[in-house]
Amino acid sequence: MKNLKKLISLDNPIRMIYHKIKAIIAAYYYGFPASDMIVIWITWTNGKTTTTNIVARALREAWERVFMFSTINYMINWVEYVNNFKMTTPSPFLLQKLLKEAKDAWCKYAVIETSSHSLFYSRVWWIDYDIAVLTNVTQDHLDLHGTMENYVKTKLELFRNLIRFKRKQWIKKTAIINYDSAYKDLFLNETYDSLYTYWSDLKVDLRAENIENKFDWTSFSIRIAWNEISINTRLRWDFNIYNIMAAIWVLLSLAIQPKVIEKAISNITFIAWRLEEVENIEGIKIFVDYAHTADALENVLQTIRKIEWINKIITVFWATWDRDKTKRPIMWKVVSDLSDVVILTQDDDYSEKTEDIIDDVRPGIDRKEWEDFWIITDRENAIKTAIIMRKPGDVVLVAGKWDEHLMITNQWPIIWHDKDIIWKILNEIDENKIV
Repeated sequence: MKNLKKLISLDNPIRMIYHKIKAIIAAYYYGFPASDMIVIWITWTNGKTTTTNIVARALREAWERVFMFSTINYMINWVEYVNNFKMTTPSPFLLQKLLKEAKDAWCKYAVIETSSHSLFYSRVWWIDYDIAVLTNVTQDHLDLHGTMENYVKTKLELFRNLIRFKRKQWIKKTAIINYDSAYKDLFLNETYDSLYTYWSDLKVDLRAENIENKFDWTSFSIRIAWNEISINTRLRWDFNIYNIMAAIWVLLSLAIQPKVIEKAISNITFIAWRLEEVENIEGIKIFVDYAHTADALENVLQTIRKIEWINKIITVFWATWDRDKTKRPIMWKVVSDLSDVVILTQDDDYSEKTEDIIDDVRPGIDRKEWEDFWIITDRENAIKTAIIMRKPGDVVLVAGKWDEHLMITNQWPIIWHDKDIIWKILNEIDENKIV
């Protein structure tokens, strides 16, 4: 079966029709459950997982009943689950099944992270949505789309269909656009009932002012026509400000009151996958992050660089598998340019060999092996090497997987979690089992 799939190209009409039929059957089988909920799509390359979680958790903090599905987790009201399906947007049968369960649990809102694959393969067919959020645009998934123009067109179709899809009497068709996004003009030129923009530009409808970053919290204010929202959040780092701004526009468009928004966001203390420090008694500064595109890696590494006491950054990163091989050297040039020490290791290999992936990555690394650059294919040993070699003032960044609980090798899946592995290594250090 796997060999048969390889013989059929990703954009083959047979494959496309197959997925469309699956989506149609799933929608009819489960009775179009989303038609009774307010549906929010959050899409593009980076930031969508965090924004999805912020919106859903803020709605929950406001005592609304909410369903959410993101790359890392999903929830139905107050019960949360780990997403071990290895898909940002799941198969139509699973998604429609979960939406039906959410409808039966009286969920009013559905907040869904939407990938370009799900749009291309009709996984979200006949889910009538009401709000579409564009976070940003960076290179990804060109193995499927071929060019950035095709990638953009796939996402643009989501916004065009927003106004075409079935209307619900109680909600306007609303688009929320990051004004800093490349290709933004294409999205701004579409027709919507309501259009809102955000960024730091004076032209936007919503921007952050009076930003103050402290060690364990960030504060800023947002001025809107009729009010001012004061945000104090444990979600640190500049990139989270933009994710919060997108979430605030969603909440305001749902008529959530500013004071409720302030309280809800202040109560959100943690979103997995975004630059989390791994606490330990050894006093070693270790961060984990899901960054797996050039833009996300640049944001994370530049953020770490802003830490005043920083000495060296030791980055452990992955070699990505089958998808979009063109971004491999681009990502690694960013890692090489912004890191003092680079350790290249494995992640989800799927059908590829780790060594072949590494060969694709090498052109982006302008340094010789053993000159602050190591290739250690075993991920645990790579992390262990980074922790052992660090000196006072150094920071270890482990990027690429973070809160995933599986690693797919080209032989079989294995149980894996970066943070658990880091704690295991730190425990061995504490017990003097390793130096």
